[in-house]
Amino acid sequence: MSTVLAASAQLDFSLTQKLTVIVLAALTALISHMALAVFNDGTRPFMLEFIQGRATRAATAAVAFGLSAGFIFGLGAPMALSSGVLNPWLLFLPTDILGILAFRKWLAVLLGGGWGALVVFGLNGANDVAHKLPVDFLTAMQQMSTPILFLFTLFPVIAVAKQFGRARGGITAVVELAFVVMTMKLWPSVFAGSLAMAAGVLMLIGFAIRKDLLQRKADRAEAEAAAAAAAPEPPGEGTGGTSGGGGSLLTRTDADGGTATATADPAGATATAADVEAEDPMASLFSASASRLRRHLPLFMLLGAGVCMIAQMHIFGGGEATSFLVAKGHISEAAQVDFYRVFGFIPLIATTALASGTYGIAGLTLVYPIGYLMPNPVLAAVVGAVVLALEILGLSSIGKVLGRLPSVRDSSEHLRSAITDTLQLAILFGSLLAANVMGGGLGILVVGGLYLINEAMGRPVVRMAAAPAAVIVGGILLNVLYWLDLFTPVKG
Repeated sequence: MSTVLAASAQLDFSLTQKLTVIVLAALTALISHMALAVFNDGTRPFMLEFIQGRATRAATAAVAFGLSAGFIFGLGAPMALSSGVLNPWLLFLPTDILGILAFRKWLAVLLGGGWGALVVFGLNGANDVAHKLPVDFLTAMQQMSTPILFLFTLFPVIAVAKQFGRARGGITAVVELAFVVMTMKLWPSVFAGSLAMAAGVLMLIGFAIRKDLLQRKADRAEAEAAAAAAAPEPPGEGTGGTSGGGGSLLTRTDADGGTATATADPAGATATAADVEAEDPMASLFSASASRLRRHLPLFMLLGAGVCMIAQMHIFGGGEATSFLVAKGHISEAAQVDFYRVFGFIPLIATTALASGTYGIAGLTLVYPIGYLMPNPVLAAVVGAVVLALEILGLSSIGKVLGRLPSVRDSSEHLRSAITDTLQLAILFGSLLAANVMGGGLGILVVGGLYLINEAMGRPVVRMAAAPAAVIVGGILLNVLYWLDLFTPVKG
């Protein structure tokens, strides 16, 4: 495994690939400048203040930088250098910041394109320099691949256990373990976690849909029972109903023997319901946001085409596990992994987009797995454009569907939480393995110590990015100690 990764961890792209990355970076910076889309899910809710003029460019850019810097330098750069594959944290988080900060569209395009050029031309030089150091921490970081790939397999188990209890979580764990063992035995060339993750995600969605259907059935039964209890008694002698004016006249006998009449007007009821919906501020905001995004549909189609193209070129991975899978040539497995992640992010991206008027740079991220599987860049561009166009046009409908499936919506939140939990453990464990390769016990002391200090200081670097950042800092420190003749690199 290490040999394969070491051979592939070279950020040496063709001219076409470099130009595609540069143009895409320029486009994403322009789109973030226009507040149409950003990649960071944490930045998106703040964009409404900026769109409505209650926040300045500088203030919004400062928020984006504060939320993104740790991921750029602590996760995006280390992952790209160790895998040889670009990722969205390295490409799209900086263009979020640069695009928002730029005071003119042309400047946003220039800054975004400049960042893309720095990535495709500069990283390979840094990669070559790092590999020539006495302590090669980039090669050591490839130790992260195995923990990330295999522990990530368990995220559906964690999600099921959190949402539906320990019993169903245990059943899902047994099913996933059986699939992993079966895959390793019968199809050793296939990534062992791919079928297991598919089974786990399907079980989670099945549990959620079943719960929603049962709840809807119970609600209907309760509503029917309530309607039957509230139904008026059959009219007696001397009472009755007459119709006129398009409505129905209902007569009710009071307890004191008097009568009361009321006209039921279906058309009026409909009008009232429409008025209520029109007066709902959230419904009005969602409609305005969806309309705003639809007005810029051509730009989103270009965006979808670009993202799908770099995924098809296999120089880009949409996630931590995906980056290593793409680097090792497991393209279909990479597509599966990113497809499963989509279920965890659809509600978050769709609802924040409808609330803020700002979409995701990669949309609902469906363009990642679709791009991996496309046979050529031209077809990838066409399909990517169509996919993002359909997402924008269907955004309001997606929001309505999510509103009717509360358990499925909750499942996505549990999936995101489970993905974070599994990756935090996997990245930490992999970083300690890298530290051991770099410097044995001293390497573990330095890297683990930096991670613990970050925790004690209130996490100035986000937890997921803290361990890879500690490996890089630790690697530099070990090289300094070597030059001072205070440390001998671990051999083998």
